[in-house]
Amino acid sequence: MKYYCLGIKGSGMATLACFLHDLGNQVSGYDDVKDWKFTEKGLDEREIPIFYQANLHLEKDTIVTYSKALKEDHPELKRVRELGFLVKEYSEIVGELTNQFQTISVSGTHGKTTTTSLISHILNHTLGCNYFIGDGRGHAEKENSLFVLESDEFNRHFLAYHPTISVITNIELEHTECYRDIEDIIQTFETFASHTKELLVVCGDNENIRKIHFSTPVIYYGLKENNDYVVKNIQVDQLGSSFDVYEQGNLYGHFQVPLFGKHMVLNTLASIIVTKKLGIEKEKIEAYLMNFHNAERRFQEKVIGNIVTIDDYAHHPTEIKVTLEAARAKYPEKTLVAVFKPNTYSRTKDFYQDFSDALQIADQVYVTEIDCNRESQEDYPNVTSHLILDLIPQGKMISDETVSELLQYPNAVVCFMSCANIQHLKEKYEQLVEESIK
Repeated sequence: MKYYCLGIKGSGMATLACFLHDLGNQVSGYDDVKDWKFTEKGLDEREIPIFYQANLHLEKDTIVTYSKALKEDHPELKRVRELGFLVKEYSEIVGELTNQFQTISVSGTHGKTTTTSLISHILNHTLGCNYFIGDGRGHAEKENSLFVLESDEFNRHFLAYHPTISVITNIELEHTECYRDIEDIIQTFETFASHTKELLVVCGDNENIRKIHFSTPVIYYGLKENNDYVVKNIQVDQLGSSFDVYEQGNLYGHFQVPLFGKHMVLNTLASIIVTKKLGIEKEKIEAYLMNFHNAERRFQEKVIGNIVTIDDYAHHPTEIKVTLEAARAKYPEKTLVAVFKPNTYSRTKDFYQDFSDALQIADQVYVTEIDCNRESQEDYPNVTSHLILDLIPQGKMISDETVSELLQYPNAVVCFMSCANIQHLKEKYEQLVEESIK
């Protein structure tokens, strides 16, 4: 079949394009953004063509897919509709794929990408699996029966999915542009859970998850004793985290993973439970966790002399908090500098106080202008990055023109955090650091 993916550089759409290509389909795409994005890596490897002008000739049997992040009046979406092509939402295509395999669906406000990566890493080296990860990585082989899917709650995408096993890592207020309040989000996750056929693996430490009435058999995991699987004795060193896992009060095993922070340990525990339930031996789980490499833009480190840069997808206050805490734990002797690019005006308006609180974990804070391609500033006239900065005594604005200010910290770990494109700022700073030590 032939697919034309609108907004193909988006993390979910890029992954879908790679997945469809691997299943033997002919795939092409359109995007408004000409600058290279990290999500293009898989597209480039597969030589999937990307077009930037809304005049591509399409064959009549082409299926067009798009994300709800794309506005209905987008010129290319309007053009293909007017030409009479079959148009399906991104979530509808993914939902159809979940019915073709034994699907393990990983959901939650935070931790989806890492948990999906952990599960797929273990399964890929044992039973074999297809995977769909929200950092632009997708891989499929027709003969695989297992499909590990990162399942996003944005615009209720995941309600179109029909998984065999589901993970819920946590539930918090997020995507306020499409959810009324936290109760709306909890109810949506409850609906998602009801679509799961065999088993739910959920973090019982999260009070919002505990409010859900599950109709499918459920396993609770966490740090608290009232869970079915409990993590104890967490130890952190320069190589990562080690911990014990107890199953119904009995020691199941000791594990090590090259990840930092209690949130990463909980993500790892979810992956242990899922792969154990699929029949993977404990010794193999232990071995493959130890050589795990995290997903793109998840606490990715680079060392240049006495400087460490960290690139992380954190864009919610909780994610910023745990990223900075992990950096502090790993590099306690270094000055901790946070560089944050806010994404969307609605999220900034609703969470500016929480952003401020989280960012102040750092010794010094820098914030860029808001980066948003799906909302208009005109609809949020008083929402700027200064809502955050005005609450941070050690906070400053930063841009490409002022990035050299970061050079004043000679022994630092600098965390660049955003779901928007902050890489150019990071790369410019790294270039300046390299030049300064020559």
